[in-house]
Amino acid sequence: MDPTDPQHQSKTKFLDAALQVIRTRGYTATRIEDVCAVAGLTKGSFFHHFKSKEELAIAAADHFSAMADRMFASGPYQRATDPRERLLGYVDFRIALLRGAPPDFTCLLGTMVQEAYDTHPAIRAACDKHLSSHAATLARDIAEARARYAPDAPWTPESLGLFMQTVIQGAFILAKAKQGPDVAAESLRHLRRYLETQLTPRRKGA
Repeated sequence: MDPTDPQHQSKTKFLDAALQVIRTRGYTATRIEDVCAVAGLTKGSFFHHFKSKEELAIAAADHFSAMADRMFASGPYQRATDPRERLLGYVDFRIALLRGAPPDFTCLLGTMVQEAYDTHPAIRAACDKHLSSHAATLARDIAEARARYAPDAPWTPESLGLFMQTVIQGAFILAKAKQGPDVAAESLRHLRRYLETQLTPRRKGA
């Protein structure tokens, strides 16, 4: 669909509104009326694009992930030629994103899956798909860094990629509990230090 098409633009407004409302209120407490109000559109327009709130949530997961993919693909750490530096730079970039109130920086996927993993299997599957895809992207850099710096490490790149996501999502939960980003930033700094211990450059002559 043409991005300049009014129908495309109205659907995007609903998706952007869903990101804001769900990250603020949670999936269960979000009403279609709330999304319409933030989007500045009518319920009739909503049902032209989506059959239900669940369908909106699944589309919002795709929308959020596509936006995140573009942002991380253009992150400054991507310019590093050393895979270890790319991973450490990724964590630094994540820390730099921790600004504002929790709804401004926390993850839509993590927010939804915590509530809907048992009651809405389709939402759980959408969140799992995108969280796992992001971890797999990290695993590619991890595999390169492991081969260079820790070829005998007892862990797999895939497991470390998922662990990184575990720390990040847990940091978001703590940020919500504490109502601010500081605790999340400190958790990610611990993650950075852990990565440094697992991917230690060899000393010359060693």
